[in-house]
Amino acid sequence: MLIGPQNSTLHVNHVRSRIRQAAVAAGRDPATVTLVAVTKAQTAETIRGAATCGVTDFGENYLQEALDKMRRLADLPLRWHFIGQIQSNKTRAIAESFDWVHSIDRLSIARRLSEQRPHHAPPLNLCIQVKLVPEPNKGGVEPGQVGQLAAAAAELPKVRLRGLMSVPPPQANAAAERAVFARLRILLEELNASGRKLDTLSMGMSGDFEAAISEGATLVRIGTALFGPRAA
Repeated sequence: MLIGPQNSTLHVNHVRSRIRQAAVAAGRDPATVTLVAVTKAQTAETIRGAATCGVTDFGENYLQEALDKMRRLADLPLRWHFIGQIQSNKTRAIAESFDWVHSIDRLSIARRLSEQRPHHAPPLNLCIQVKLVPEPNKGGVEPGQVGQLAAAAAELPKVRLRGLMSVPPPQANAAAERAVFARLRILLEELNASGRKLDTLSMGMSGDFEAAISEGATLVRIGTALFGPRAA
């Protein structure tokens, strides 16, 4: 069942309650975890309904679909996160329109985003996507390559490297989920120990965000738990 005006508040409040409980259980301040509503294949009206419930951050995978929604929702003070894989011919529109990009896995893409970010805009927030589990068809850099990419991306003038992101496959249980997310947290800690000042772990989706919060997630990307399954 898709979210609508009559149940927007119920769905949003339920997810927020789960985020709050997971943070408290981990000894964390719930305010350190931001809900990013993943709205690919959702309508602008659905996004507006979630925004009326106080959701401010929205994640999109597909550029043209996102740009259309942005035009329809230009009257709202929303933050837009690009979370899909990036083609080189799409970087200009992403650099011009989004506040965050979660899926950097090549220096060439980060460089293009920096070069094409409007001069009047604040730096574009970036996360490096890390492939924690081998998956041939998934984006992301290998853990051993993160340091080199982070060092180069941090020098670019119109972007700001904020942290790391991952989309691991489903795991067998909560302990296995936590073990995978812990690897991303440790990578971030190692980068900061080497002199970086990163503050963001984008990890956790509808099926595993509590485990991600337990391991330090600061951005959780939630779609199904808010809006129901997408139509086939």
